[in-house]
Amino acid sequence: MLALKIILGIIGGLLALFILFALFTMLASRFIDTSREYDKNSRFYRFLLDFWTGFMVVVMRIKIDKKGLEKIPKGRFVIVSNHRSNFDPILTWYLLKKNKLAYLTKDDNFRVPWFGRIIRKCCFMGIDRENPRRALETVEKAADLLIRDEVSIGVYPEGTRNKTEETLLPFHNGMFKISKKANVPLVIACIKGTSTIHSDFPKRSPKVEFEVLDVMMPDELKGMKDCEIGAKVRDMLLAALS
Repeated sequence: MLALKIILGIIGGLLALFILFALFTMLASRFIDTSREYDKNSRFYRFLLDFWTGFMVVVMRIKIDKKGLEKIPKGRFVIVSNHRSNFDPILTWYLLKKNKLAYLTKDDNFRVPWFGRIIRKCCFMGIDRENPRRALETVEKAADLLIRDEVSIGVYPEGTRNKTEETLLPFHNGMFKISKKANVPLVIACIKGTSTIHSDFPKRSPKVEFEVLDVMMPDELKGMKDCEIGAKVRDMLLAALS
């Protein structure tokens, strides 16, 4: 009986700490200006992002079969992949948390309660793909973050989530300028299984596959047009997804 009381006391204490930490996270997020783009990666908010992402993976029992991570180069890089689910960037930065990824994403994501504020502080940037001039400005800012060694950059060439029956949406090849401008490698990755996470949970443990297909180095990228890079990346992804 005493042992049971001790166990219940420990569980109650841990639950109280968890609730306090959640409240602390929400409070801390209130100090972030979501209308501002930050050019310094915050270690504090990056820790909060990594903690809650890891917590989500554990609670949802997401199993990730990862391959090719040894191909990822040292230093900063740009990573591109296919995009089917909101879980795609979340699980990618979870797997590559040592590389401090910051994604180019739609502005709506910065309005997600507390989470949207935290990613803003971790150098995530909004991109307006309907306005070429503004999109180019974002490309320049992303390249600057890489050059200053603040973060690595994640971007989806499809521009948005693919909700169609097609394997891939048309590419926005201008996104490949980021690697060339910053003179950093381009990592090509493929992710599968994220589109069924919502339907799998909580009945079963969601299974996701993540694979680094190839790395294009700066010297190779310099001699290629954006459309040529896009065609090569597209062929890799189509082969992997088929």
